Amino acid sequence: MKQLLLIPALLLAAPLQAAEIWVTNEKDDTISVIDIDSLEVIRTIETGERPRGITFSRDYSRVYICASDSDTVQVMDPETGQILHDLPSGEDPEQFVLHPNDRHLYIANEDDAVTTVVDTETRKVIAQINVGIEPEGMAVSPDGSIVITTSETTNMAHWIDTETRTIVANTLVDSRPRHAEFAAQASELWVSSEIGGTLTVFDVATQAEKAKIEFAVKGVHPDRVQPVGFEFTEDEETVFVALGPSNHVAVVNARTFEVEDYILVGRRVWHMAFSPDKSLLFTTNGVSGDVTVIDVARREAIKSIKVGRFPWGAALRP
Repeated sequence: MKQLLLIPALLLAAPLQAAEIWVTNEKDDTISVIDIDSLEVIRTIETGERPRGITFSRDYSRVYICASDSDTVQVMDPETGQILHDLPSGEDPEQFVLHPNDRHLYIANEDDAVTTVVDTETRKVIAQINVGIEPEGMAVSPDGSIVITTSETTNMAHWIDTETRTIVANTLVDSRPRHAEFAAQASELWVSSEIGGTLTVFDVATQAEKAKIEFAVKGVHPDRVQPVGFEFTEDEETVFVALGPSNHVAVVNARTFEVEDYILVGRRVWHMAFSPDKSLLFTTNGVSGDVTVIDVARREAIKSIKVGRFPWGAALRP
């Protein structure tokens, strides 16, 4: 009996794997894996050329990587770091979004002005949708009915019906839109405009502009305040916005659309990812080659973690 009782006791005592932040390094062709408990890089994994966008499957058994200069999306086993296979992606994939069905990838092809839809199970392209010039930002509604592609040169958000795979609306935004997210229980679409220096909020039901948020960082020239990636807290009351070469992250009240604070981070902040409990926010800082760790409650940077050259994308692996 004692031996039988010992087995579950040992299992209970076994350490659980810590959550991780996976960071793509554009110029090193690698991924840096950060352990959230120790706040240290614990693995460096080689990828294809110029990795940027990164996302996990719903069960976290696969990680998808936009290897932009290799013109492919790589599928990796996160346990071993081995590339399982490549997916056809169209030319120069930059960002993508995984449909809630956990099967269809919608990929922005910057050089081809198309959004490519790939079936991850059959590994085949099932559609290519013509969009504006230099598409980059991608978002999908929680119910999977709408996908958004933003085009940097056309300065538009393109609304794609995922059933017909056709554009049903185009909305103008300010210059060089970079990132898009659905919010407020999918009633709003938020789009950042890098050169325009703004974050635009649209009403999803009407595609009408609802609000426009501007930024002013003390001591920083307005030309250097360039909104790119952003992330919402779980209650969607607050949004953290990466402001590029201003080297700051803005804290915005998502209900009043007012900027409440600015946080100094590394140089040329690009994208972000939260820890599982949302208490920490990790920012990728391209020029300084590091990741800043932000204490969300205190709204201040608490650590800088050196990674590879030009870190770009970030994704949580719980």
